[in-house]
Amino acid sequence: MRITVPATALAQVIRNPAQQARLCRFIRQPGTDIVALGVREATAVGLLLAKAGTADIVDAQVVVCALRAGQAVITSDPGDLSRIGQGLTFVSV
Repeated sequence: MRITVPATALAQVIRNPAQQARLCRFIRQPGTDIVALGVREATAVGLLLAKAGTADIVDAQVVVCALRAGQAVITSDPGDLSRIGQGLTFVSV
C-alpha cells in the first residue's frame, strides 16, 4: 500500500524529530511518498483555495494529493477537508 504525505502536512506535525521516532520511521518507509510543494503543486493548491474560498494551504495540498493519487484521506479533522475535497473518502482517526 502506498501512502502519500503532503510536505506541508509533514511540516505542520514534525516539530521535534528526536521525540517523534515513529513518525520519522514512517516517512522513511519505501511505500511512503512525500509530495513537495513545487510549482505544479502550488498552482493546483492555489486554484483549489480560490475555488473553495478558503486559505488553508495544508488542507488544500492534502486534497490535491489525494485526488491525484486516487487515495482516501486519513485525518482527525474531516470537517474542513470535506468542504474542499468533495468526492474524496475520509477516514477519521
